[in-house]
Amino acid sequence: MTAIGQPLDRVDGPLKVCGQARYTGDIAVPRLAHGVLVTSSIACGRIVAIDTAAAQRAPGVIAIISHVNAMKLPQGGRAAVDPPEGRVLSLLQDDQVAHAHQPIAVVVAETVEQADGAAALVRVTYERAPVRGEFAAERRNAYPPDKVNGGPPDTARGDIDGGLRAASRRHEAVYTTPFEHHNPMEPHATLARWEGDRLEIEDSSQYVAGVRRTLARTFGIDPARVRVRSTFVGGAFGGKGSAWSHVALAAMAARQVGRPVRLVLQRPQLFGPVGGRPATWQAIRMGTDADGRLTALEHRSISSTSTIEDWVESCAVVTRMLYASPAVATTHRLAKMNVGTPTFQRAPGESSGMFALESAMDEMAIAAGLDPIEFRLRNDAKRDGQKDAPFSSKALMQCYRIGAERIGWSRRQATPGALRDGYWRVGLGCASATRPAKRSPCAARVRLSADGRAVVSSSTAELGTGSYTVMAQIAADGLGLPVERVRFELGDTDLPEAPISAGSMTVESVGSAIDDACVNARRQLLALAVADRESPLHGLAIEDLTIEDGWLRERAGAGRRDSVAVLLSRRGGAPLVADGSSRPGEEEKQFSMNSFGAVFAEVHVDSDLGLVRVPRIVGRFGAGRIINAKTAHSQLLGGIVWGLGMALTEESVLDPRYARFVNANLAEYHVIVNADVAEIDCAFVDEVDPHVNSLGAKGLGEVAMTGVTGAVANAIFNATGRRVRDLPITLDKLL
Repeated sequence: MTAIGQPLDRVDGPLKVCGQARYTGDIAVPRLAHGVLVTSSIACGRIVAIDTAAAQRAPGVIAIISHVNAMKLPQGGRAAVDPPEGRVLSLLQDDQVAHAHQPIAVVVAETVEQADGAAALVRVTYERAPVRGEFAAERRNAYPPDKVNGGPPDTARGDIDGGLRAASRRHEAVYTTPFEHHNPMEPHATLARWEGDRLEIEDSSQYVAGVRRTLARTFGIDPARVRVRSTFVGGAFGGKGSAWSHVALAAMAARQVGRPVRLVLQRPQLFGPVGGRPATWQAIRMGTDADGRLTALEHRSISSTSTIEDWVESCAVVTRMLYASPAVATTHRLAKMNVGTPTFQRAPGESSGMFALESAMDEMAIAAGLDPIEFRLRNDAKRDGQKDAPFSSKALMQCYRIGAERIGWSRRQATPGALRDGYWRVGLGCASATRPAKRSPCAARVRLSADGRAVVSSSTAELGTGSYTVMAQIAADGLGLPVERVRFELGDTDLPEAPISAGSMTVESVGSAIDDACVNARRQLLALAVADRESPLHGLAIEDLTIEDGWLRERAGAGRRDSVAVLLSRRGGAPLVADGSSRPGEEEKQFSMNSFGAVFAEVHVDSDLGLVRVPRIVGRFGAGRIINAKTAHSQLLGGIVWGLGMALTEESVLDPRYARFVNANLAEYHVIVNADVAEIDCAFVDEVDPHVNSLGAKGLGEVAMTGVTGAVANAIFNATGRRVRDLPITLDKLL
């Protein structure tokens, strides 16, 4: 039995259950001081004066750093701008304010309570400027970004207007999604200390290599003098993929006070200086012929960005390839606002864009008199029309067939509101799910010891997704060792460099590099055995040997064998070290590579009050080879719960007069909780993808989310006849 595919328990599980997993906020070092950010109470203008006299007199205060006395940085602190790892940061280099909750000072004290108390005593005088706080108004000045996902912001193939004129039926509508913020259980946190001219950082980060490069450029020092570690991350979802202002500010404070400084953001400070999901406005036009096949499909998107940096929510990218149409056009535009720069938030682009696309597909199906599943079947793309390439694999229709049976789609009534359960109106809805399967360059290392154990390493992150466990499983099979003899190390820039742990590409990138390192280690082991005169395998051909369960053995019959541990012991006990790497190849040009799935929702809507309950979600997904059945299933559950939040509750409410979020806390920013979640029936379909990477694995951390909003919205329409095109779907929109 191989380790890959098995539902193994997470190796870090006992540490977390017993409270022994140490996050950045738990780490203590000698002479540790504590930093607290002072953030702006206006969204646009300049600082006229900062009165720190009372704060300076407060107990325990060591320093108060602002633009008045902050150390000067190369290029004004903008040397590191290289998204996504390096962003436009607020590093106390001038008096300008561009958004609410922008860092404008750091208070350093002996305890976090003292720093917090002193921060409240800092008095700031501003010169206010007019704010850009209303998305609807700023859309009028929308402009095209330079690029979207590395490609053009707009695409067009075929004749959209001609296809719409020729259509038997047409649909045109606008869909919107609101600002949202990540709100992980662990707030962003950084611990910085200087050892002479070396900078040591503990950071809650998805990308330690990116943090190192950002800090090195920010301070104008050699990256070799910066070490960044991140052992555990308590939730990230894209928000911790960049080195935000607080990371460099912690290092600046540590340099200026000559002591280690830990800085942990407060809950309201997660709404602004560390990104979030932008608001979107999306217009869709489509037409079908008499047989219900698309003749034209147009998707135009406008998303909000900050006044200091462009960041695009790539809503329309999925429309370019998901369904077959002879004419497809997409556009992306940006609207500048006085908000913090947006960033990746779980399934960026697809999660927002597929709400619009899948709602529109449902509306078009109803207009054409077709069952929503049948409509999608008729318009299933057999190849990626935008890329003009075949899919490496695509199990979408299989997911629909299985999911429809599991949800009991045959009981769905085409007439809205026809299905009842007492005073509850019952509706069924479906939607497609998809997310690109991609990988980035990555390095890994295997170190085999004379005790027959292996340490495998790469600088990726553990976000709570199971990286410690699944990478050990990949290495165990690659080395021919029992999984309990393999330990995976991560989260340290001293280890081989891994890409950002985001985009559902960690297994594809890091796992492929580990697989390559294991191939190289096996090759070395087998060569050692056949060259070792004391080995029972001496003189045999390498191709006739294999490694299983810690033994080198002949492939045929019982044959001769030699222990990995004994073989290494005979060579003096020196460890065997092998490096590996992985990077995208020609397959990216030859194939369109994506995970796919189908999501079904059953909703109950109170006839009088408009309350929505979701007693059942069914999802089936094709994500290639599954490395760990248990952690993979957990990722599906998490993605679906995220989708429920996006569909029904989550919204960062911006006051347009002041461009401030008025619900910047967990009391009023409504995340989905256990009481909101009923039955979730999710699983994978068997799928073999020989093209996507050496493991045949696709990303699965985000794909499950992308179909939920559309499925829930479509089910609510089926229950009530009310089409809600603006997320979240709250009861006031149903009354």
